[in-house]
Amino acid sequence: MSLTDSRTVVMPISPEAERAAKQLRTVIWVVVLALFGLIFDGYDLVVYGAVVSTFLRDPSQIGAVTPSIAGQLGSYALFGVLVGALLAGTVADYIGRRKVMLIAYGWFSVGMAVTATMSTVATFGAMRFFTGLGVGALVATTGAIVSEFAPKGKKNLCVAIVYSGVPLGSLMAALVAIVLLGHMGWRGLFWIGALPVITLLPLAYLKMPESVAWLVSRGRLDEAREISARTGVEIPEAPPTAPADTAKQSVAYSRSGWLGLFSYYALPTLLLGLASATGLTLVYALNTWLPELMLRAGFNAKGSLSFLVVLNAGAVIGALLASKVADRFNPKPVVAACFAIGALSIYLLTLGAPLGVLLAIVAIVGLGTSGTQTLLYGFVATYYRANCRGAGVAWCAGFGRLGGVAGPMLGGYLAGGGFTLETTFYVLACAGVLGTLLTILVPRPASE
Repeated sequence: MSLTDSRTVVMPISPEAERAAKQLRTVIWVVVLALFGLIFDGYDLVVYGAVVSTFLRDPSQIGAVTPSIAGQLGSYALFGVLVGALLAGTVADYIGRRKVMLIAYGWFSVGMAVTATMSTVATFGAMRFFTGLGVGALVATTGAIVSEFAPKGKKNLCVAIVYSGVPLGSLMAALVAIVLLGHMGWRGLFWIGALPVITLLPLAYLKMPESVAWLVSRGRLDEAREISARTGVEIPEAPPTAPADTAKQSVAYSRSGWLGLFSYYALPTLLLGLASATGLTLVYALNTWLPELMLRAGFNAKGSLSFLVVLNAGAVIGALLASKVADRFNPKPVVAACFAIGALSIYLLTLGAPLGVLLAIVAIVGLGTSGTQTLLYGFVATYYRANCRGAGVAWCAGFGRLGGVAGPMLGGYLAGGGFTLETTFYVLACAGVLGTLLTILVPRPASE
């Protein structure tokens, strides 16, 4: 009686399966690194809103701060974001996404660390602008690189996951302020924002590859093939030819960077920039002033910060759910609908609802403001072709920061001008209606 050979036969892994496994690992690394970068971006920008009440009530911190000055200080960082994003859009389409992202990680971390040592209004404001330059560069580049690594049919979801880092960072800022502000003061909160320089930056240097699609768009095919083989990311097909009837239109379609945006894509670029500015007016008006508005409505300090937590939690959950709908159908109507939901929910804040209902409404406001902005980045990142995608996302993030600059100042004007809470929310609801209309007017992309 013979014994049966019990050795296990190992089947060879097919090249396609090996490539898919490499791609999955690469996408996970890119998404995770980009997500944590934007978590700290969101933290760095919104932690100011968590400490602004301290500055208003304690001149020993950085000097006397009025509501008007507080609004200006909140805007300095966002003006830095505007400049940084617009510069990064030009640079990233020419030197690559990876280099810009690595510089941005280090830049905003150093900015936060130095800001924590400032003791006057002027120096605090200057360092907020400096920090914003790095934040803008990262926000502008992230959408482009993630959309270029994301698998087909998952681009809006991947971009939404990554950009949900901004409201997650806002949520983290509020939670950290609730727990630690009384123990470590505002300076300690800003030191926390400097951690990426010793954590995220080294990991990104090792694990963040350059975009294969960008390399192809620049004609660097040998590098694209090498990274494709190492990461499993497929080399994209040649971009479609221009759907144009004239040589002039064909030339406009083939242009890269800013020239591509403002020749062939002029109208949608203008509309998307205005929609982003409108959305960020809502985002930063609420993230900067909602705690103070709720203090004036009768809630205590921790209770008012809780509204900030709920606002950003609603933004994260809502954007992730809505992004799946955008991938399945079309991001444009989803973004427009979310703007409209934001306008309606902000209006509902004026009706004097009970606390539980009020918190639920604030969560929906989060979807209609920060959540909508996340979806808008996904819309923009999939709207443009590769050789001007970086500039397109940068335009959305950079020009949109005009709204980010205006948001805290608008909130400061309304809070310091004797306006009622109802009037403040009516003004913000109108901004949501404007965002809806601007999104509806964006034409179909050339590839459709």
